[in-house]
Amino acid sequence: MLAKDSEVQVIPLGGLGEIGKNMTAVKYGDHILLIDCGLAFPEEEMMGIDFVLPDYTYLVDNQEKVQAVLLTHGHEDHIGGLPYFLKQIKVPVYGSRLALGLVERKLKEHHMERDIDLRPVKPRDMVEIGPFQVEFIRVTHSIPDAMAIAIHTSLGTVVHTGDFKIDHTPVDGDIIDLHRFATLGEQGVLLLMSDSTNVEREGYTLSEHLVGRSFDEYFLAAEERIIIATFASNIHRLQQAILTAHKYGRQVAVAGRSMVNVLAVADELGYLNIPEGMLIELDEVDRLPNNQVVILTTGSQGEPMSALTRMAFGEHRQVEVLPGDTVIISATPIPGNEKLVSRIIDQLFKLKAKVIYEGSSDIHVSGHPSQEELKLMLNLLRPKYFIPVHGEYRMLKKHAELAQQLGIPEENIFVGEIGQVFSFTSQNGRITGRVPAGRVLVDGLGVGDVGNIVLRDRRDMAKEGILIVVLTMDKQTHQVLTGPDIVSRGFVYVREAEVLMEEARLKVVSALEKCTSKGNCGWSYIKQEIKSHLGKFLFEKTRRRPMILPIIMEVDKSIASTKMD
Repeated sequence: MLAKDSEVQVIPLGGLGEIGKNMTAVKYGDHILLIDCGLAFPEEEMMGIDFVLPDYTYLVDNQEKVQAVLLTHGHEDHIGGLPYFLKQIKVPVYGSRLALGLVERKLKEHHMERDIDLRPVKPRDMVEIGPFQVEFIRVTHSIPDAMAIAIHTSLGTVVHTGDFKIDHTPVDGDIIDLHRFATLGEQGVLLLMSDSTNVEREGYTLSEHLVGRSFDEYFLAAEERIIIATFASNIHRLQQAILTAHKYGRQVAVAGRSMVNVLAVADELGYLNIPEGMLIELDEVDRLPNNQVVILTTGSQGEPMSALTRMAFGEHRQVEVLPGDTVIISATPIPGNEKLVSRIIDQLFKLKAKVIYEGSSDIHVSGHPSQEELKLMLNLLRPKYFIPVHGEYRMLKKHAELAQQLGIPEENIFVGEIGQVFSFTSQNGRITGRVPAGRVLVDGLGVGDVGNIVLRDRRDMAKEGILIVVLTMDKQTHQVLTGPDIVSRGFVYVREAEVLMEEARLKVVSALEKCTSKGNCGWSYIKQEIKSHLGKFLFEKTRRRPMILPIIMEVDKSIASTKMD
């Protein structure tokens, strides 16, 4: 173990001031443990981006110090970034059987399954990693086998709750280990990092069993097919839907790649109880009477390419929503997705489906703790220092105020940002520096090659369109040989704006003549003049500012002539 006067440093690289891409480094001496390695889904202005990763430059620069990755649970915002991280830093990954099962499937997609050391752990397991004693503690969440992590050092214990809620009647019967949290509190906790997602909600988060009772009511009333859209990883909810379908003599089909994958892993590892013969293929749905069918599908967030969206708009190859179908959207819209979800609900109503969603019923409960549960966790652990995590800034601030009300001194509470270095000793806690942190955008096969400038260009093109000016010039004399030709995309429909396009072409000619008369014939100067003249003209005429992209092709006419001779 290290000397008593060493510092414990906590460096959040994601999950502070934001929802998603959770990633926190715990550093003690020359050793680093990483808690979670998640991703975030793109915001509305991130056009074309598939998902967002944390910037882990700091870890790459210090990779010889990184000992392991510890997973709290198997949600995408906690495991989704692992394949990209492990390509650069190969270290053991500790997690539950379910979390590692989901990780392994991701690694197979990246052809990495043989290269990575996956180490399954159970609640109450204690693992020695370098100078750390790492303990895994059962919590309840919306996915089985979620765990808090306690990292014991000679300086004190650091506890990260992961995502949790206090559900006394969980679907799988695995109750949060409050006794162990209380024992840790009695022994003394140096630092607590706790989930802030639901801190704005008073009271307690309702039990998942409430959703099961609601399913029972809607299944009893449904006369046609039932379509349930929820998060693919909400295995407890999928379990309740399957058992309720069995109770009412219905068979279950699954739509959506992510849901098919999660169900396969959960079933294979024994996390689901699926009665014999319950699951059918999607192509078999039409062969059964409508009152004997349940379809579990992705698309609860209104994602444009999700299975539910394609069903609603008649674009799904195997399933379309029929009049009289009962569609249950069993999820809350993630902030920013409200319009997408409303659009789907409206479309389903137009198709004469019976739509049940959170605003009108009890078919969703959160997997995160409300205020009274957060207070209980703080009181059980009684930490010396506290960092609220997993939330947008207002949530972190509210959680900090809650901790202060419970007696934690204001100077011992840190509302931080990603990249900040929090240093703790038995005597004090403080912010001692900053490391690189931010976001890495994934677009197709490109990782990090799309940045703010590319996003700005995409936004500009989406707002006002683009005009491409193409001309060919002689390399020696700078005489225009062909063009200028103007191509419009997303600005005006050329056939209905021929006069405007001709005037624009003349403005380009005028800009070229100006360059020639001044003797300024450098390509960059000519392009700038074209942009300036054309941009000013188009704004005067249309009050729009399209992106203008001049393309100049140069030809050495003298060489071409010699070759002809």
